[in-house]
Amino acid sequence: MPRRRAVVVGAGIGGLTAAAALHRRGWHVTVCESAPEPPVTGAGIGLAPNALRALHAIGVDVTQVTGSAVPATMGVRRSDGRWLTRTATADLAARYGMPPIAVPRPALTDALAAALPAEALRHGTAVTGVDDPGGRPVPRTETGPDLPVDLVVAADGIHSPLRRAFFPAHPGLRYLGETAWRALVEAPDLRIPAMSETWGRGERFGVTPLSDGRFYLYATAAVPPGTRSSDPRAELRRRFGSWHDPIPDLLDLVDRLAPADVLRHDLHELAAPLPRLHHGRIAWLGDAAHAMAPNLGQGGCQAVEDAVVLAHLMPAGDSGDGADAGIPAALAAYTAARRDRTDAVRVRARRVGRLGALRHPLAVAARDLAVRATPTRLALRGMDDLFDGFRLPARPLGQRPAP
Repeated sequence: MPRRRAVVVGAGIGGLTAAAALHRRGWHVTVCESAPEPPVTGAGIGLAPNALRALHAIGVDVTQVTGSAVPATMGVRRSDGRWLTRTATADLAARYGMPPIAVPRPALTDALAAALPAEALRHGTAVTGVDDPGGRPVPRTETGPDLPVDLVVAADGIHSPLRRAFFPAHPGLRYLGETAWRALVEAPDLRIPAMSETWGRGERFGVTPLSDGRFYLYATAAVPPGTRSSDPRAELRRRFGSWHDPIPDLLDLVDRLAPADVLRHDLHELAAPLPRLHHGRIAWLGDAAHAMAPNLGQGGCQAVEDAVVLAHLMPAGDSGDGADAGIPAALAAYTAARRDRTDAVRVRARRVGRLGALRHPLAVAARDLAVRATPTRLALRGMDDLFDGFRLPARPLGQRPAP
């Protein structure tokens, strides 16, 4: 019996997870990525228990590639180093069944790509559009041939051309008022035991130990959009060089990087939820569907959830020729399962970012006092809907499991 065919647009975390999950469901999957080769540098990404649980559901254990080392504690500090809140990682593991981990993005994409046949990945292949006459969609590429498929997964990122093409009335992206810097450094001598985010006045600095022993650093500042300096390393030093240890020592390591290795991006979110996460036989996921602020560390995690739920709801890949109603019903179920959850996370991430970006001294003092006064058990309870909220919905009637 012919296998169902899917084209995934974009080889980021969400796209590769969707491809791996659909492949596991028996689909023939092709991933089209415009970049000429896989990334070898980049930032880190946190995988919260909800994302790890979703990956386990499709048989992917990223720790086999990335390692599983976790910091002893995680929390929020002031710029003078005083802790506002701190939680033992062991407490998170006890509450959610596993601790969060942080991994290099290239290692995660390698782990996901390893779950696919080598021929499924096509780098240097941009999808320029999708013809969707109402039946089987036809992705258009510059290399061709352009053939109909049963499903297109639009994982084409925050600026998603496919989102703009099929939702032209949507307001698109909104600037969040902050820019962000990201870098990876090796600091074996510093022995930093904690994952921390430090809040100042309109500025933040994060230190995240990665599973491979390196450190993922990120910083944000409230500035007008498009603000740039000639040397991001010098700007980080100017803004954060007087903050608590080990930030100055980490900035010494950043100074040794090439300027291009310090990534800088203005932060945006989708200004409003999409009316639905599918159109015809096209499904959107990740940043293409619900771009959000990074403040909860859930952007990539929600993309992983999207991908696993989407594939779970699809008919098995060898169960028909694509002409039945199984896929439209599955896509409607996908929108129903994911739209409200992801939009709630998007709104919550924005609100947390506003707290971190406060600049007035009185507002900052009140914020810090409120964070310090919140009992740890209440703070953890507030994360339950995120970390323990991943569920696989019931499949549409008439579907059978993958063999």
